[in-house]
Amino acid sequence: MQISSRGDVAPFIVMDVMEAARLEEAKGRHIIHMEVGQPATGAPKGAVEALKSAMDAGPLGYTVALGLPALRARIAEMYLARYGVHIAPERVVVTAGSSAGFLLSFISLFDIGAKVGIGDPAYPSYRNILKSQELEAVTLKTSVASNFQPLPAQLSKSLNGLLVASPSNPTGTMLGKAELAALAAACAEKDIALISDEIYHGIEYNTRAVSALEVSDDVYVINSFSKYYSMTGWRVGWMIVPEDHVRRIERLSQNLFICAPHAAQVAALAAMECDDELQGHLKTYARNREVLVEGLPKAGFSKFAPPDGAFYIYADVSDLTDDSRALAAEILKDAGVAVTPGLDFDPERGHKTLRFSYARSTEDMVEGVARLQSWFKARP
Repeated sequence: MQISSRGDVAPFIVMDVMEAARLEEAKGRHIIHMEVGQPATGAPKGAVEALKSAMDAGPLGYTVALGLPALRARIAEMYLARYGVHIAPERVVVTAGSSAGFLLSFISLFDIGAKVGIGDPAYPSYRNILKSQELEAVTLKTSVASNFQPLPAQLSKSLNGLLVASPSNPTGTMLGKAELAALAAACAEKDIALISDEIYHGIEYNTRAVSALEVSDDVYVINSFSKYYSMTGWRVGWMIVPEDHVRRIERLSQNLFICAPHAAQVAALAAMECDDELQGHLKTYARNREVLVEGLPKAGFSKFAPPDGAFYIYADVSDLTDDSRALAAEILKDAGVAVTPGLDFDPERGHKTLRFSYARSTEDMVEGVARLQSWFKARP
């Protein structure tokens, strides 16, 4: 049978690490999970109760392609309350997770062969989804000096698009309002479509994350209920698009997805009223961040920038190895801690970096750091 080169994408290495950790657990070992960016908590209680009531009331079928009107309106209200930005509910598109949002964005904005800039290190699915659509991911190398974010000077007229993430996965760094405005202005000047990944908004520690909608209306914004709202498995997210792009996205959504899962939309709407519970989660992440920021240097991982948001630390381990995948395997085997090789996020430089996720319980983070410190002391 013939196959398409579009499907020749790189593996998502963190999923391989998860499987290796599962096999260790099947042997009876207790593994501390610092590899996957998944909250240990489930959906807010109010979301679960709302879904129970909806299911008791009758069957849940298709919704309209753009999502439940009540959910779209509530998301628009949130932008006014959180960012001071007036967004018409009609510009809100509910999606089957943020992954569907990226796919819809790329198809809507770019023709085959278009070039889209991404700042490395970056979430690996960006480049893999782009490749599956015969689009070219153009690496914009970032560093500690640029807070691991792309700079306007790196944008050339050969680019058709720019994808930014703030807070970023894997670094947890954020773009300030001035920096985001400068990127938006450079994109407008060079006719580059700007896409802003904001799925970690709400998980911030010292300053509030800035939405691209605060500096431009000519932008696609993608968000999700997976992270702050602790609903990874529900597969529901949203997009904000310019008014004249809504019908384009609607047609694509109708044909590609029909709609986001109805049950997940019901739960998502209720989750937006559960801020007290969600702020409790944020306090846990903040404690976990302190545990790792203080403890990782004692375990040999001292070269990292403390994250502004999300729940990751991205560490330079070049003094320990030039093979991060082998080092991650060693740590899993000898310390019982699962971590992610940087190759997932930066194919060229990631062999010298590791990502640590602190999305699990504080108890797990304390135990994980203790194991890493013991491992480091015993390492030849």
